[in-house]
Amino acid sequence: MSRLLNLLLLPPVISGLQARYRQYRSHHASRSAAAVMVFCVAVGWLFLRFESPSWQRVNSQRTRWYPQISAEHPKFADPLRYMLQSLWLLIILPSNGVRERFTYVRWPQQLRDKVYGWLEALPVKVEQNPLEARVIRRLSTLNRAVKRVLMLLAGIVALVLAMFCISQPFGYTAQFVFVVLLWSIAMLIRRIPGRFPALMMIVLSLTISCRYLWWRYTSTLNWDDPLSLTCGLLLLFAETYSWTVLVLGYIQTIWPLNRKPVPMPVDVSTWPTVDLMIPTYNEDLSVVKPTLYAALGLDWPRDKLTIYLLDDGNRQEFADFAHEIGIKYIARETHEHAKAGNINHALKQAKGELVAIFDCDHVPTRSFLQLTVGWFFKDKKLSMLQTPHHFFSPDPFERNLGRMRRTPNEGELFYGLVQDGNDLWDASFFCGSCAMLRRDVLNEIGGIAVETVTEDAHTSLRMHRHGYSSAYIRIPQAAGLATESLAAHVSQRIRWARGMVQIFRLDNPLFGKGLKLAQRLCYANAMMHFLAGIPRLIFLTAPLAFLLMHAYVIYAPAFAIALYVLPHMIHASLTNSRVQGKYRHSFWNEIYETVLAWYIARPTTVALFNPHAGTFNVTAKGGLNKHAYVDWKISRPYQVLMLLNLAGLFFGIYRMIYGQADEVLTVLVSMAWVIYNMIILGGAIAVAFESKQVRQAHRVEAKMPASLLRPDGHLYVCTVQDYSDNGVGLETDSASYFNAGDNVTLILHRGLQEYAFPVQVSRVFGKSMGMQLQPLTTQQHIDFIQCTFARADSWVLREDSFPEDKPMESLREVLGLGIRGYLRMLDIAPQRYRPLAAKTQSVGSWLLSFAPRNPPLSVQPDESTLMMTK
Repeated sequence: MSRLLNLLLLPPVISGLQARYRQYRSHHASRSAAAVMVFCVAVGWLFLRFESPSWQRVNSQRTRWYPQISAEHPKFADPLRYMLQSLWLLIILPSNGVRERFTYVRWPQQLRDKVYGWLEALPVKVEQNPLEARVIRRLSTLNRAVKRVLMLLAGIVALVLAMFCISQPFGYTAQFVFVVLLWSIAMLIRRIPGRFPALMMIVLSLTISCRYLWWRYTSTLNWDDPLSLTCGLLLLFAETYSWTVLVLGYIQTIWPLNRKPVPMPVDVSTWPTVDLMIPTYNEDLSVVKPTLYAALGLDWPRDKLTIYLLDDGNRQEFADFAHEIGIKYIARETHEHAKAGNINHALKQAKGELVAIFDCDHVPTRSFLQLTVGWFFKDKKLSMLQTPHHFFSPDPFERNLGRMRRTPNEGELFYGLVQDGNDLWDASFFCGSCAMLRRDVLNEIGGIAVETVTEDAHTSLRMHRHGYSSAYIRIPQAAGLATESLAAHVSQRIRWARGMVQIFRLDNPLFGKGLKLAQRLCYANAMMHFLAGIPRLIFLTAPLAFLLMHAYVIYAPAFAIALYVLPHMIHASLTNSRVQGKYRHSFWNEIYETVLAWYIARPTTVALFNPHAGTFNVTAKGGLNKHAYVDWKISRPYQVLMLLNLAGLFFGIYRMIYGQADEVLTVLVSMAWVIYNMIILGGAIAVAFESKQVRQAHRVEAKMPASLLRPDGHLYVCTVQDYSDNGVGLETDSASYFNAGDNVTLILHRGLQEYAFPVQVSRVFGKSMGMQLQPLTTQQHIDFIQCTFARADSWVLREDSFPEDKPMESLREVLGLGIRGYLRMLDIAPQRYRPLAAKTQSVGSWLLSFAPRNPPLSVQPDESTLMMTK
C-alpha cells in the first residue's frame, strides 16, 4: 500500500507517465491505446519492479524479443500481444537464456532442467553400471546360434505383448490412461541422446498407430448406411496406405549406415579406367559448360579417364565445343528410350572398367573419383555407388516461399536419411546422376533399363536381383540446378511417380528372385511413396462427407475419435521429428504432398492398369522468371479444394446452430479438420506465386581467401563471399580503394597453385564489392570453375546445415504460410471484390499480429550476458 501511495504521490513519476502519454500521442497513437499502455507501464513498475537490472536488460533489447510490437506507436491490444509473446519466449528459449529473468516462474524451469539433465546423463550412467558391463560381456561370449535363439524369443515375447496392447478393448478411461502413459514415456525418452531412445519412440508410435488401425477396422464402419460405409472405406483405405508407408519408413530409416570413403591403393597403376558420361538433350551450352570444365579437373590419371558428351540433340555447336576442350562427342541418329538409350548407345563405344554418370547440369568436384572408387576395390560385388544430388539454386518451394537454407527442401530427406537407411539393407539405388557403376555388371544386366521412364531405379533393382550390392556415401560430390518453376517441378515428379509405379507393375520388388526381404521392403516403400496422390486427396476432402452429406466417415463418438486419432498423429509426428528432424521439418511434408497430389494421382493410377503408357520428359533447367506471376493453371486444383473446404466450414457453422445437439462435438472435430486442410491448401497456393528470377548464373555462398591486383601493382587481401559462373562477391577492408568500373585481376588458389582472372568492379558498398568476370579464355574458364564449383570441399560444409526440427515451431511456420497464401490471393482479387478483399485482409492481418514471433538467431544473446544477479 505504501508503494502505491508513493507512486501516486511522487510528482516525477506522474510527470514521467504524462510525458510517456504525450510521446505516444505524438506518434499518432489513439487516446485509448496511449492510456491503456501508460496504465500497463504503471502497473508493471508497481508490481513487476521494472526498475530492476534484469528488467532493464530486457528493455534494452525489447525490439529483439518483441519484434512485432512498436514501442513508439502502441495499439489498444498491445498488452495482450506482450503477454502472448512473453509466454512464447518462456516456452522456446533455453533455461540459461532470457527466461531466467522471469523469476516468478523459475521453479518449473528448474524442475524441467533437472529432469532433462538426468535424462541426458542416463546413457552414460547405464554404460558405467558394473552390472550392465557384466551382462554385456556375458552376451558377447555367446555363440551366434544362442544369440539368434535369444533374439527370436525376445521377438516372440515382444510380438505377443504388442498384439495384446493393440487388440485389447479398453473403455474410455482405460484408453485415456493408456495413451497418457505412452505419451509421457515418449516425451521423456525423446530428450535422451542416442539411437536406442529413437528405437523406443518407434516402438511406442507403432503400438499406438496399430491400435488405432485395429480400432478403425473393428469399430468405426457403419454397415447400415451405404453412403457412410463408402466414404468410411475410402478414408480407411487412405489411412491404411499411410500406416503402411509409416511402418516401411521406420524400417527403412531405423539405422542409417553413414558409410565412409575407402582410401585408394597407393599403386596408381592398379586404378581402374573410368568413362565419365554426361548426357544432354535440349539444354543450353551455358548449362553444360561448367559440368564439362569441372570434369576436366577431376583428380585422376589422365590416361585412365575418358570424358564423353552424349548429345541426343545432335547439335553442331556441342560437337565443336567438345572438340575444342578435348573430350569425346557421341550423338546418335535415332533417339529411342531417351536418356537410357543415349547412355546405352555410348556404352557400346566406351571401354572403361567403371562408368560415372552426371546430368549435364551437375558440376562434379575434383575429389569425386577419389572418394568413390575405393569401395570398388574393397567390395568386388559392388555394382553401383551413389552420392547425393545437391542443388546450389533454390527449388520452387525454397524460392517462392523464401525458405532457402532455412527449411530442408523436398530432396533432403531422401538424400540425407532415406538413402543412408537403404544402405544398411543393401538397398541404395541409382538416381541417374552423381553415381559410379561397374561396367561388367551393366553388361550382364543388359545396360541401363529402358522399360520404364525411371531407368535409374530400375537399373539398380536389376543389379540387386543379380546378386550384386550397392552403396551410398552421404557426402555431396556434385551440385546442380534445381527446377526453375513449379510447373517444371511438378512435371519432373509426375515422371518419377509414373516410372516408379511402372516398375511396381512390371518388375515388382515384392515378388521374383534375387532380393532379400529388407531390399524388397525398401524398394516397395520407394514405389508406394508415389501412390500418395489419391490418399492425400481423400484426406483433404474426408471431413466434407459429414459436413456436406451427413455421412459418418468414422462411425464413433467424437470423444472416442479424439482418444484414438490424436495419439496416433502426435506419436507419429514426435517420432518422425526425432528420426527425420535434420532432414524434414514437421508438417512440411503436408505441403509437399498436397502440391503434387492432384498431378500424380492420375498418372500413377493409369500406370497401375497400363504400365506401358506415358513418355519420358526432360526436366527444364537453367531458365529464368523475368517477372513474378501466379501459376493459375498449377494452382487451380488447390483453389477448387479450398472452396470446397470453405463450403464445408460454412455448413459446419450451420450445423452448430441448427443441427442436432448430440452432434456438436462431431461437427467441431470435422471443422477443425477442415481448418487444418485449408491451412495446408493455403500453403500450396502460396507456392504457386512464382518469384522473379533474373539471374542466369546462380550465386553460391562461400568463404574463400583471395586477392585483388590493381594495374599499378598494389595487392589487396580479400575474402570471396559468393560466386557464380560470371562473377564473384568479395569482402575486404580495402574496398574504399576501388570504384565501380575499375578493371582489376582476381587471384584465387587451388592447392598450392594461383590462378588469375580479369574482373571489373561492378559495385562497392561498405566493405563489400561485386565483381563481373571479363571475357575468359577456355583455359581460364576451366580454371575458374575448378577454383570455385569443383573444389573438393565446395558442398561438404552445407550438409546437415539446417536447424533441428521443433514441431511446434514448424506448425507455426506452416500456419503462417497458409495464411500468407490466402492474403496473397486477396492482393490479386478482381476489382469489384477489392473492398471485401481489403477488409478480409485487414482482419486477417490483425489476427496474425497476435501470433508470437521467434527472435532472430543472429541476435540471440550470449549466455554470459544473460546471467541473473543472484
